[in-house]
Amino acid sequence: MGSDAAGKRDAMPLQRFGDLEAVIMDRLWSTGRAATVREVLEDLQRERTIAYTTVMTVMDNLHKKGWLRRRRQGRAYVYEPVGTREGYTAQLMRDALATSDNQAAAFVHFLSGLSPEEARALRAALKVVPQDDGPEEDRT
Repeated sequence: MGSDAAGKRDAMPLQRFGDLEAVIMDRLWSTGRAATVREVLEDLQRERTIAYTTVMTVMDNLHKKGWLRRRRQGRAYVYEPVGTREGYTAQLMRDALATSDNQAAAFVHFLSGLSPEEARALRAALKVVPQDDGPEEDRT
C-alpha cells in the first residue's frame, strides 16, 4: 500500500480489520499520537486481559500491511497510523459500492436508511466537495 493506505484505491478490495486490529487502530486514531506496543497494551488492559506478545504481533502485522508506520525509539518501536479513520471508512464505502451492478439503486437503499443526523452530515459534505456533473451528454 502507498503512503496513504486508507485513501488510495488499490486494485484489490480493502480488507476490513480483524477485531483486535480495529481496536488498536481506533486507539491510535483516537489519541492522535504515536505509541509504543507497551502504551497500547496498558490502554487495552484496562478493559481486557491481553498479552504483550499478542499486541506486538498485531501491531507488527498492521505495519506489514501498510496501516502503521514505525520508527525506533530507544529499544522499542513507536507506531502511528499511515492513513486516517475517515480515509479508511471512505475506502470501505467505495469498495462496497463497487460490488453493486446497480449503483443508483445501492445509493437509494443507503440514503433511505440515513438518520436525520447522518443526512445533515451528508448535505454538509456535499457542500465541500467540488461538483462535477460529468460529460454534457450525461446531463438531462
